Amino acid sequence: MSWQLEIDELRRREELARRMGGPEKVKRQHDHGKLTVRERIDELLDPGSFHEIGAIAGKFQPDGAFQPANFVFGRGRLDDRPVVVGGDDFTVRGGASDASIREKQIMAEQLANELRIPLVRLVDGTGGGGSIRSLEEIGRTYVPANPGWEWVAANLGTVPVVALALGSVAGLGAARVAAAHYSVMVRGISQVFAAGPPLVARLGQEVTKEELGGSDIHGRNGVVLDVVDSEKEAFDRTRRFLSYLPPSVHQLPPRVESSDDPERREDWLIGAIPRDRRRPYRIRPIVQAVVDQGSFLELGRGFGRSAVTGLARLGGWPVAVLASDPMIYGGGMTAQSSRKIEWLVDLAETFHLPVVHLVDQPGFVIGVEAEKDATMRFGVRALNAVYQAKVPWASVILRKVFGVAGAAHTNAARVHYRYSWPSADWGSLPIEGGVEAAYRADLDAAEDRDALLAEITEKMNAIRSPFRTAEAFNIEEIIDPRDTRPLLCEFAELAAPLRTAGPSSWHFRG
Repeated sequence: MSWQLEIDELRRREELARRMGGPEKVKRQHDHGKLTVRERIDELLDPGSFHEIGAIAGKFQPDGAFQPANFVFGRGRLDDRPVVVGGDDFTVRGGASDASIREKQIMAEQLANELRIPLVRLVDGTGGGGSIRSLEEIGRTYVPANPGWEWVAANLGTVPVVALALGSVAGLGAARVAAAHYSVMVRGISQVFAAGPPLVARLGQEVTKEELGGSDIHGRNGVVLDVVDSEKEAFDRTRRFLSYLPPSVHQLPPRVESSDDPERREDWLIGAIPRDRRRPYRIRPIVQAVVDQGSFLELGRGFGRSAVTGLARLGGWPVAVLASDPMIYGGGMTAQSSRKIEWLVDLAETFHLPVVHLVDQPGFVIGVEAEKDATMRFGVRALNAVYQAKVPWASVILRKVFGVAGAAHTNAARVHYRYSWPSADWGSLPIEGGVEAAYRADLDAAEDRDALLAEITEKMNAIRSPFRTAEAFNIEEIIDPRDTRPLLCEFAELAAPLRTAGPSSWHFRG
């Protein structure tokens, strides 16, 4: 006697589940330019590595057809590293709750947490309470709750979480996208919103899905960090992002072999900063020149654009990179860039990444709109994040450091691993403009106002020399810009043994 009949039945049910919503629904998914959930998992993971959990969960319909649960999850390997992946199956009831088994989503979150391995969410549906129509089947209304959200929150402080919005994502689905360390939309096929156009129309706002929650909106407001052009690119970004991070906070970020000489010196850096302090320059070539070649992964380029954030390697060691972009608001700190800085510091602190900060910070952006945006509130949060961080930190002052925002270039209470280029310029206020405010009475009383202004400005320009500051040991080292990479690679080597595995005292909040 054997159990072959039961095994045959198991295989039959597994085959029914693999059909998802049926050929017609699968074709509709493809016609909208989207992969099915099972195709997505195959594209993302190493070939043959997916081990599905709960494949036959679902229910038989009155006509005898099997309707699988519209969430597929399990374990797999990504670049030979174990991960948990879970994805919505839009071909089954469009991701509606009446086809879901919420315990599957909860277990995906819990599994990643308890196995201490990264989690990738492939979000393509609502994943929440569903439509009003479902209340008829329940026979009552209910007080809203998010069962299993404790695991979602816990994972932000435990394992790397990536969320890919791969369709029209609403309600709890949208929350699952936002509650991640790294979130991505695919241009043209992804929309994210609290509620879709039919509900918004009740407010008198007739909009399309793209107008309401398209990538042009959320790629700029910070709901998602990045926007890509295809699902394949989203999967590639996922692999690359995770390559810089440890499997969980209980391990350290791995080093990789680097063929880039740590002693490499780029001659053009000596002229990278214009002598005219009002002239902007491009920061990204400088970042790429000092980190390992090809290693800079910029994150959040469309959001808070006066700050440049990303991950890179120095001598093979992964680091978080923060820089100012003088092409946008002169690099000044806005409400959005402050939020972006806080995000990066939270990520670095959670996953034990040393921070390299290339500084050109003229201060908070000022004006009526800046005040309406609560720039000071969010700027203070960014400043606090810098001061709370315990990970190793190196700052390289390229040019400006002014005011409270400039003070966020490093934690002043820690030992300063800090270098300055000879182009540095710092203080409570820039000399330009500040002279007229400080010497207004003298200038107004002068017979030749312009001559006195020129005289005072010349005197102040002598005082502003970074060599004067170095004489007082208020800046530790002024360096040749061409020495930046060797010194930062040395920092990465020195920082490596200082990293400590385990949960941080505070961690990523989303």
